[in-house]
Amino acid sequence: MLRTNQSFFAYVQELYEQQERKENIIIKQYASGQKLFFQNEKATKVIFIKEGITKCFFTEDNDKEYILEFLGKGEILGEIEFIRKIVCLCNIEAMTDVTVYAIAPSYFSELIRKDIKLNNLLIDVFAERIINTSSRASYQQLYTIEHSLGKLLELQSKQEIAFSKEDMASYLGVTIRSLNRTLKSLSK
Repeated sequence: MLRTNQSFFAYVQELYEQQERKENIIIKQYASGQKLFFQNEKATKVIFIKEGITKCFFTEDNDKEYILEFLGKGEILGEIEFIRKIVCLCNIEAMTDVTVYAIAPSYFSELIRKDIKLNNLLIDVFAERIINTSSRASYQQLYTIEHSLGKLLELQSKQEIAFSKEDMASYLGVTIRSLNRTLKSLSK
């Protein structure tokens, strides 16, 4: 439910520390509720989460949201858009205060051309995302909302963050009414 990537975190942290003038990779801060990327807008940077938790979500034409993932330390954002030269596929919003490493596009492009370690990490991330998407789809088909909600509440407690009912319903792919019924049945 909360995706992290220690390998990518170590990689980008080392790159950041090796810089002499700290201009290719900078540290940026986002407050809880602030968007890092906007769906259908051009991405201007590639970022790695240093600290904090974000949510990655689609906003549909009817203004309903569907949360794909919660992303934490070491996760890379904006790389698909950069590589494919497309607008942002989804929104990324800070759920807690978030600190990121923001990489200049020209430097990221240079790294892709020259750094095999980055390319191997990217391949691993893409493969992991395919696996996670497949697993989540089957999980939602095979398990009840009660079971999935229990896992989400466990994550909330473990990470000491508060999910709104809207976020819980968006992540589970249910209405708030269904979520409320499920919460009520769990409390019995």
